[in-house]
Amino acid sequence: MYTFNKEERLCSHKLLEKLYHNGSSFLLYPFRIVWLQENLPTKFHVQVVISVPKKRFKRAVDRNLLKRRIREAYRLNKLELLYTYFDEHQTDLLLAINYVGKEITDYAFIEKKLKATLSKLQQEFTKKHSHEAL
Repeated sequence: MYTFNKEERLCSHKLLEKLYHNGSSFLLYPFRIVWLQENLPTKFHVQVVISVPKKRFKRAVDRNLLKRRIREAYRLNKLELLYTYFDEHQTDLLLAINYVGKEITDYAFIEKKLKATLSKLQQEFTKKHSHEAL
């Protein structure tokens, strides 16, 4: 299950627009997370897009390096931190992981922060979900 298939990537322009216009967000340095509960036509419960701003990292090599590190950290931790939770709740999620850091950080730091970010995402989802139920 440590894969990152095409179906797990958020590619649809309609869904991306919907995510950025209607989604909830929070910041946990060096990531800004935007998420939206949405019914997805795929077997995966979460579709994700990872972005690194061109404004801050002019060279494509640097942006690609950061995206590879984030993607790898996500791939290795998604099962325990996201998929089991959303399988239990039978819910689908659109997710955008935006890197807002100012420097290129090493993989260990990115993985540690991404784990914390995905845990906070669970808390935010639970909090919003419980408020809607009331």
